[in-house]
Amino acid sequence: MKRLTHDRIWSAIDALAHRYGLSASGLAKRSGLDPTAFNKSKRLTGDGRPRWPTTESIAKVLDATGASLEDFTVLTSTEPYQRNPIAPIPLIGMTQAGGGGFFDDGGHPVGGGWEQIPFPRVDDKNAYALEVTGESMQPLYRDGDILIVSPSASPRKGDRVVARTTDGEVMAKFLVRQTATTIELASLNPSYANLVFPLERVEWLARIIWASQ
Repeated sequence: MKRLTHDRIWSAIDALAHRYGLSASGLAKRSGLDPTAFNKSKRLTGDGRPRWPTTESIAKVLDATGASLEDFTVLTSTEPYQRNPIAPIPLIGMTQAGGGGFFDDGGHPVGGGWEQIPFPRVDDKNAYALEVTGESMQPLYRDGDILIVSPSASPRKGDRVVARTTDGEVMAKFLVRQTATTIELASLNPSYANLVFPLERVEWLARIIWASQ
């Protein structure tokens, strides 16, 4: 097991920022931190000693990007860090995605009708983008926001996910719990009650790994 060092922690933060098309200051701002919090000059004290990011700031980064602690841990053990190249990723509107012919049985994008947008390459070759339409996902997501979805990432309790039902409805929710027989999803709008579906009514569930908020 590789030793967790000051350089590895900051390299992981830089890698996470670039993965989602952000600068270090942009990542800090999106996470609700001072925009200068991740600047190179803030990584050492005035007398040259290492300054470590706080666990609270890392938690805010993970929440803002939708990345998991496991994702971050992998980045701390990966070297040397290389910026992910920009590559096209398929895009479709959330409402349109409810129609047939856009996904296979595993929730991977297939067929025509997809547009292409440039995005830093992600680890999942089947990742795709959904454009939010309407106001039903406010206050978390607004009309026109882009959600990057990874069908290969295993959703866990508390994750933001996209679900497709056997009725063809595609929705963005929080995963509350999944049992052997049911899936419980919480609405992004706290005014709405949780939804509980029999397992056979959910075709697939995929984790949201980034959102253009």
